[in-house]
Amino acid sequence: MAKTKKAIASKILLTIVGVTILTVILIHLPRILEITVSIPKFREFILSSGHWGPAVFIGFQILQTVVAPIPGEVVQIAGGYIYGTSIGSLYTTAGMLIGAVIAFFFTRYMARSFVEQLLSKSKSRWMTNIMHHEHFPVILFIFFVIPGLPKDLFIYLAALTPIKPLKFFIILLLGRMPWIILSASVGSTIYQQNYVTTVVISVLSVLAFLLGWLYKDKLIHQLTKRNKIKKEERYENGNEFLR
Repeated sequence: MAKTKKAIASKILLTIVGVTILTVILIHLPRILEITVSIPKFREFILSSGHWGPAVFIGFQILQTVVAPIPGEVVQIAGGYIYGTSIGSLYTTAGMLIGAVIAFFFTRYMARSFVEQLLSKSKSRWMTNIMHHEHFPVILFIFFVIPGLPKDLFIYLAALTPIKPLKFFIILLLGRMPWIILSASVGSTIYQQNYVTTVVISVLSVLAFLLGWLYKDKLIHQLTKRNKIKKEERYENGNEFLR
């Protein structure tokens, strides 16, 4: 009985959080996009919030994690541009984790059927194949650490699997941290007008992003192909056993 009440309370809380976030997004999305298009403008807006600046910045990162239209790279680079590499990385990571927690648990307990319907479409079936892969945690880490791959979508995908939340968030943190720190360092060097370092880091980042983007389809194909072959092998072995 106590567990049932706890589950109901959790669902109600998640529903309230979800509806609140959706309402904020619908009302303020045009303004949010306008602010995040320019890093200097974004910095000016955050600093104008005074002592609430860090909370506002973390709020933007939460929205970026939950809502794809907000440019993540701008927010992450802006973290270093406003607060420096260390503090910027810390605030960005905090927002990313809070956003991931909201997206993960909201999907797992409230929006499972809706997300499953989206994944049933032909363009998203590769994600369903990966979701059932026996090495899904390893695949998650690969997708989180390689730039150019659809990271935020995999938060919703992971919520549909039996993966334990703590394990998932550790994988997410380890996979995302290197690029969060790198993005913050780019922002910090831009603000300090250390353009040589900025160019070097930016070129390396762009190259890594392009490699991830160019080879993502090949990587996805190989992962789904291997999983399909293993499923067929298990099916054939099962039939042989029955014979």
